[in-house]
Amino acid sequence: MRTCPSGRTLAYHRFDPAAEGGVASSPVGVVFLHGLMSDMEGGKALHVEAHCRQRGWPFLRFDQSGHGQSEGRFIDGTIGGWADDTCAMIDALTTGPQIVIGSSMGGWVMLLAALKRQDRVAGLLGIAPAPDFTEELTWPALSPSQQAEVMETGLVAVPSAYSDEPYRFSRALFEDGRRNSLLGAPIPFAGPVRILHGQKDEAVPWQHALRIADQLTSDDVEIIFIKDGDHRLSEPAHLERLSQTLDALHAAVSAG
Repeated sequence: MRTCPSGRTLAYHRFDPAAEGGVASSPVGVVFLHGLMSDMEGGKALHVEAHCRQRGWPFLRFDQSGHGQSEGRFIDGTIGGWADDTCAMIDALTTGPQIVIGSSMGGWVMLLAALKRQDRVAGLLGIAPAPDFTEELTWPALSPSQQAEVMETGLVAVPSAYSDEPYRFSRALFEDGRRNSLLGAPIPFAGPVRILHGQKDEAVPWQHALRIADQLTSDDVEIIFIKDGDHRLSEPAHLERLSQTLDALHAAVSAG
């Protein structure tokens, strides 16, 4: 467990080749950020860790506050708070340049962390990244009565296709999301960026990836659309594509 300057205590797993009696094959590490109501024990996170171990690359995964084994309640979390904690974890638990992988909501946090730590974050890999989802995807999907409910009571419960329990969104999450929106202006990140997005994604439309690419100032942005892919992108073929993309991105960061 690691306590961040925010006071939030987060659970994490780290692979440090040197600490395990080996030698890192590269100074470039990898950080994995999970999605909304997911955690660091998800299939993609574990797959990426196994891949990094095989390659001898330092690796970090952790649970955001209110998720998995970390302390706190989900309804108290905000995008900005999770981004601040991500920066704190990068500062405390990694050295050298990092490739940050962000899945869905983690893709939004990934972009915010990259802007806050441009001296440390050298490359980005988004898996169905969802910047601005609170304002552009979730809020419009609420009925007028649900919108009124969250503004008046501070909380609204929304059924989810990805959980037996409804997601409970707070007014603070929506207000913080508006303050941390990214797609209305250029995103000043200069490093290489790769985006994987399934064209059968019903949670985050694949067109979202095009908008992210349009706003990124980097000239090295590639989008890989997976025609049969859904939001999870967790099938064996999708995970293999993730590994291949990470290898190519790692090579590009290392060469730069």
